[in-house]
Amino acid sequence: MTDTRQAPVHALLTDGTTVRIRRADPGDRDAVLRLYEEMSPENLRLRFFVASEISARQSADRAADARRPDYCALVAEQDGRLVGLAEYDALPKSPQAEVGLAVADEWHHRGVATLLLEHLADAARGAGITAFSARALAENHEVLRVFTDLGLRVTRQFDGPEAYCLVELFEDETYLSAVDARGRVADVVSLRPLLRPRSVVVIGAGRKPGSVGRAILRNISTGSFTGRVFAVHPKVSSICGVHAYPSVSVLPQVPELAVVTVPAPLVPQVAEECGAAGVGALLVVSAGLDTHQASALKGACRRYGMRLAGPNCLGLANTEDGIHLDATFAARHPGAGTAGVAVQSGGVGIALLDGLARLGIGVSSFVSLGDKYDVSGNDMLQWWEGDGRTALALLHLESFGNPRAFSRTARRVARTMPVLTVDAGRSEAGRRAADLHTSAAATRTMTRQALFTQAGITATRTIGELLDTAALLHSQPLPAGTRVAVVSNSGGTGVLAADACADAGLVVPPLPAALVDELDTLLPDGATATNPVDVTAAVSEEQLRACVNRLAKHGAVDAVLVTLVPTAVAVATGDDLVRALTHDPGPLPRPVVAVLPAQAARVELLEALGDGTVPAYSDAQAAARALAHAADRARWLAQLPGSVAELKDVETERARALVDSFLDENADGGWLDPRTTAALLGCYGIPQIPWAWARDEDEAVAAAERLAGPDGRVVMKAHWPGLLHKSEQHAVHLDLQNASQVRAAHRDLVTRFGGRMTGVVIQPLAERGTELFAGVVQDEVFGPLVVFGLGGTATELLADHAGRLAPLTDLDVHDLITSPRCAPLLFGYRGGPTADLEILEQLLHRLSRLACDLPQLAEADLNPVLAGRHGVSALDVRVRLMPRHAHDPYLRRLR
Repeated sequence: MTDTRQAPVHALLTDGTTVRIRRADPGDRDAVLRLYEEMSPENLRLRFFVASEISARQSADRAADARRPDYCALVAEQDGRLVGLAEYDALPKSPQAEVGLAVADEWHHRGVATLLLEHLADAARGAGITAFSARALAENHEVLRVFTDLGLRVTRQFDGPEAYCLVELFEDETYLSAVDARGRVADVVSLRPLLRPRSVVVIGAGRKPGSVGRAILRNISTGSFTGRVFAVHPKVSSICGVHAYPSVSVLPQVPELAVVTVPAPLVPQVAEECGAAGVGALLVVSAGLDTHQASALKGACRRYGMRLAGPNCLGLANTEDGIHLDATFAARHPGAGTAGVAVQSGGVGIALLDGLARLGIGVSSFVSLGDKYDVSGNDMLQWWEGDGRTALALLHLESFGNPRAFSRTARRVARTMPVLTVDAGRSEAGRRAADLHTSAAATRTMTRQALFTQAGITATRTIGELLDTAALLHSQPLPAGTRVAVVSNSGGTGVLAADACADAGLVVPPLPAALVDELDTLLPDGATATNPVDVTAAVSEEQLRACVNRLAKHGAVDAVLVTLVPTAVAVATGDDLVRALTHDPGPLPRPVVAVLPAQAARVELLEALGDGTVPAYSDAQAAARALAHAADRARWLAQLPGSVAELKDVETERARALVDSFLDENADGGWLDPRTTAALLGCYGIPQIPWAWARDEDEAVAAAERLAGPDGRVVMKAHWPGLLHKSEQHAVHLDLQNASQVRAAHRDLVTRFGGRMTGVVIQPLAERGTELFAGVVQDEVFGPLVVFGLGGTATELLADHAGRLAPLTDLDVHDLITSPRCAPLLFGYRGGPTADLEILEQLLHRLSRLACDLPQLAEADLNPVLAGRHGVSALDVRVRLMPRHAHDPYLRRLR
């Protein structure tokens, strides 16, 4: 059962209007009937094929009947009025359902029917329905277009005056892209009153100079805002030169944006007054709202269709021509520019605004998201994508409301502009897992990094590193790779710069002999033209320029890092070595960065001849990290979008039946027994080593005789519910060679574990190979994460794992296999066995599908997975299930 069937949700129409979508109930009969009664005769005829009052009453009765399990009706309402209805009626003994639509006459062409159909399709999928069928008059072009434009696979047939549509409900990339496009249009329109208001009112600006509201009002008034500005104050007529009114309701015009700075207890009342007056959006700076106040604020915004930024935030700003809005309480107005900035922390926001202004990059728009009740980083990415000004997106997000929707948006936006973030809250990375299972191995840090990596987001560790990287991406072309030429006028600083490059994962390669000879002719005597290139203190401005230009234009390297220290020689000759980097007549094809240890600022953008700039860093480590981030972005952009593997031999329905059966008997969930685990993995073709379940000593001996390999040796493992660490519990006997040893081992386990033990697992002794770890964990926020890395008893100690969010594409699987430090072991390291990579890739794809099909899968641990020349098989598997409902992360809805 989906969220739609459980509770109402709010979503945006194409014109930015907020509607409430919920399941119809018996009390809706009169409202549904009124919907039909207010239709024109022509629209009523198109709906029922005849303009029939009887059909309208029957439809109203049907929609109000919430007891039928094979029927579902959803309604859309706005401000208490029902404006649309979508319903399906399941066909007997069929996975199909007949669907019907109705929209109020004046609400046509606003996306009501399409939005309802998206939510109805989600409800139908949860009920096992795979397709909608619909009949319509062939002349009803509007409803036929609604079905065709959904993005789902539609088959149409015409029979005289009627048309028959079959809509397959399978979600593929075409459908998700169509949903993205519709959501983007609606989102951007809804944000206009917030980010491009033509009038603003500040509510709560006090008479005291130190009040936040007064500071915001002053910034709006002095920031060249082009629209009208009002203030609301119950006792004064003017604040900061702005006319004040006692309430929103008596303003001379309805403002598009209200900035709320009143104490927390008053916020809900102010929001209600703004909504009733017709205000388009709220910026709530006030902090400290309790649960009741927060609920009332969100309720008012949804009821009146106001978008909300905040609460507990610094404010927002838009520097574009015709707006010039600074509704923040920052000390200085933000400089106009091309960086879009969205932060949850006001302090981080101030630091980024100041840093971007100092660099000369400036901001296009800035939003402090605060507690993020509504407007999020996802909204801002969509705004920047189409605002025509933003070329660089900077984010600071402490939480994610819908990470999968954010990932899709970020992945799309990152193709057109760099998206950078500060990876906040990494302290979990320093902890070592105390338990050897996937939920312990998969830290929140790993999950966030998987999100950033897959979406093409550049994740930095600090605000300073974020600004370092932004400066390079703003000013220089991307490097095609990681090869860096280091140039210095001091050998020691050149060595330090080369070390910094190595630390950042860059390469300082030897230069080709021909290039070395060429540089020797350009540089003074005593220079070293290998890499690093030591041009010596005797280098002139022209010689340095020629050297850097030649390196930047040669294909032997992908970037040039020039580190310079001031010398008396340059002063004596009048040479300005820094000017050698900024006075080239034309742009260079590869990035050039400067390291100036004597520079006071951490990073500056040096004005170059023409329109360009060159980033200059005070430390080589900062320059190298920025170059590494740029190289990572170039590599991500060069990759074609990955594809999810099609697995035809998967038994999804059987797997769901196994899960449902287990949860029926174990309402709180738990770890599966070995037999159920094997059956579940068998549904997805996940290979396990042969095994047998034995309840007593005699069954163990019989199983050992049946499973023993050519050398006759087997392994015995004890089992009881909840046993996770067999080795630590000494619950494993290895290398059992005959029946007497099997009996002795079984008696030992019974003696030590007694009634706890429910049986033993017998397996043949495995051949040699690389022991790996593969698993899945369902994150409550991020969804399923597939984890891969070094396995066996060392997996906890070394913590050599990588993670990617499911569903995995072929690129994700490649990254998973190659990212851990143990990856060389799979490729025949030092003569070792080469793993069957194709089968290993299949294993990860199948784990991904398992996780996506079964939201009840809390975690699955395959450890060890033995990878060798002859295949891949899991030697030990644990699976834990928890009761959990499916949730479509891409369904359009507001937070």
